[in-house]
Amino acid sequence: MNKMPANPAMVMDLYELTMANGYYLDEESRNTRVAFDVFFRRNPDQGGFSVFAGLEQIVDYLDTLHFEKEDVDYLRSLQQFDERFLRYLEDFRFHGDVYAFPEGSVIYPGEPIITVVADIVEAQIIETEILAQFNHQSLIATKARRIVQAAGGRAVSDFGARRAHGNDAAVYGARACFIGGVKGTATVLAGQKFDIPVSGTMAHSWVMLYEDELTAFRRFAERYPHNCILLVDTYDVLNSGMPNAIKVFQEMREQGIQSRSYGIRIDSGDLAYLTKKARAMLDEAGFQDAKIIISNSLDEYTITSILDQGGQVNAFGVGERMITSRSEPVFGGVYKLCAVNRNGVWEPRIKVSDTVEKTTNPGLKDVYRIYDADGRAVADLICMQGEEVDLTKPYRFVDPLRPWKLMFLENCTAKKLQIQVLKDGHRCFEPEPLQQIAQRLKDQLEGEIWKEEQRFSNPHQHYLDMSPAYYEMKMDLLSKSH
Repeated sequence: MNKMPANPAMVMDLYELTMANGYYLDEESRNTRVAFDVFFRRNPDQGGFSVFAGLEQIVDYLDTLHFEKEDVDYLRSLQQFDERFLRYLEDFRFHGDVYAFPEGSVIYPGEPIITVVADIVEAQIIETEILAQFNHQSLIATKARRIVQAAGGRAVSDFGARRAHGNDAAVYGARACFIGGVKGTATVLAGQKFDIPVSGTMAHSWVMLYEDELTAFRRFAERYPHNCILLVDTYDVLNSGMPNAIKVFQEMREQGIQSRSYGIRIDSGDLAYLTKKARAMLDEAGFQDAKIIISNSLDEYTITSILDQGGQVNAFGVGERMITSRSEPVFGGVYKLCAVNRNGVWEPRIKVSDTVEKTTNPGLKDVYRIYDADGRAVADLICMQGEEVDLTKPYRFVDPLRPWKLMFLENCTAKKLQIQVLKDGHRCFEPEPLQQIAQRLKDQLEGEIWKEEQRFSNPHQHYLDMSPAYYEMKMDLLSKSH
């Protein structure tokens, strides 16, 4: 049994290697410089936007990418690869350039979130891992943002590790949740690795171990007087759990204990009804500052419903439906060739499909976010790489779905969205603190992105337009392809 630590370089589909082997053996193709775009086609949950997460893991992967001797020996045992290619892998490292949106950015379908420029062999080998990180973390960050939005300013904590799809999904999912606005996690490794605040209450097993509920609560309060959140639904919330919790809080007060954080958690039942009753009982007993935390299969829809019914909640512990994005478990990001360098000239490439959304945007390009005078993002704009965008005078935007419409914007500002994150295979920017990444998303949603795009139902669709020059280039390629 091989007990070596898993090498991320080996996280790839076999066809990446078979194609890379073929490119390597073709001397005309081996050193061809190409560009690939990473983009996605549709927002999860029919939402109006998505959240970009996972960039730091992608950069770290590319910066340290290599194959161990044991990896190459295994590939040799498959008897599918030329020995010259296997020797190439023994000394492999990534030498390409990578451009990307800053992590924590609001993103939209169809625009190039990441662009990889590298020799074809290198660009092909890295596809699977880039998509795995991009798709997973962007999906969970987007779901988390929806749940945080539904909570309306109340704290949300990640309780999802036990239902996550493995250890990495739990840890990196917690990271993505934090980017999405979640305040903390119950996953200890995520707290240690990413400096995310960790939190937790008690388990039903604690209550069930002792001879009665009151004893269990008293023992817990003795051990954790300054973080005393009592789980009140093991037997009967209103007739047992709440009276016993209030009795313990009264005893703590009589002993002069000023708890920094105390209250109850409810994990089952009619949460809207129970929280209203629990709040009334706590207030009547003089514990107006006691917190009410709820959990149990929560998502943006159940949270909205509970609050709409007048549920009295201070914080939410959200597990399976956030860490797995249960309602929409696939993000759908893809990695497509967009340009090939022939004799020093970049030639655009396009994938054509009868499905409009599967026809790619070709060529090397710049993408801008366009802001009005109030700082609101009115559109994203795809241009030819290096094309000047002068918004001091009327500038025509082409809607690729309705190109006959004449649309002009002026007196706006444009911000280029991609920045270079790797040069010659090495990172060229300092890692950002996770708190800074999460703040970027918060600032964009509060100050730049229209509230109409943030609706859960029938959100306004953000405009992704093209410059006239870029649109004409794409139409010319489409015409030639037929």
